[in-house]
Amino acid sequence: MRPRHVMRNVAPSRRKGIGLFLLVMLISYVALLPRPAEAATFDTSKDSWAVLGGYGQSFPGWGQTTQRVETIDLVPRYEHHIFDDLGSGWYRGFHSILLEVPVHFVVSPDVSSMVGLNFLACYTFTAGEKIHPYVFGGGGPVYSFADISGMGARWNGNYQFGIGLNYPMEQGHNFLLEWRYHHISNGGSEEPNEPLNSCKILVGITF
Repeated sequence: MRPRHVMRNVAPSRRKGIGLFLLVMLISYVALLPRPAEAATFDTSKDSWAVLGGYGQSFPGWGQTTQRVETIDLVPRYEHHIFDDLGSGWYRGFHSILLEVPVHFVVSPDVSSMVGLNFLACYTFTAGEKIHPYVFGGGGPVYSFADISGMGARWNGNYQFGIGLNYPMEQGHNFLLEWRYHHISNGGSEEPNEPLNSCKILVGITF
């Protein structure tokens, strides 16, 4: 039996993890609801695929993070437009949903990998003629093959948010540059449950 002080710590963490997961699912569901004029169709004419790659690192002392974990990240992405031509002036843009299947190749302290599934809500500002900034946030499940001290479960959840720049190129491709805050933990389902709070820098291209 776990000591009472451990049980007191686990319950709030579990509730927080479940709450974050339900919030992400609710945002994704609401965003995917079609507008009345579009209820009969599912328009994918403006959708796109992208591949991003980059580097991530967790920081001991940031929250309850104790391990410095370094990753090389590969992120295939599908973007579906939900609402176009929103707002006016500097905040004119469009809302989309990003579906990602990230692979995090752990290079330190273990050499292994983590695989996830992300559902992200995104808003892209299109007032600029060339560079289009965007913001995004969401999360999903993560399975870890890595042996990282403090991570007490293979199945974990993640939530993240970030900012990016979308630069149109020739032949219909766009160059992407992103910064993300990334959190991984098991929500208190297992002990120990030391989260990984990381920053990631990614670059990519759409096609």
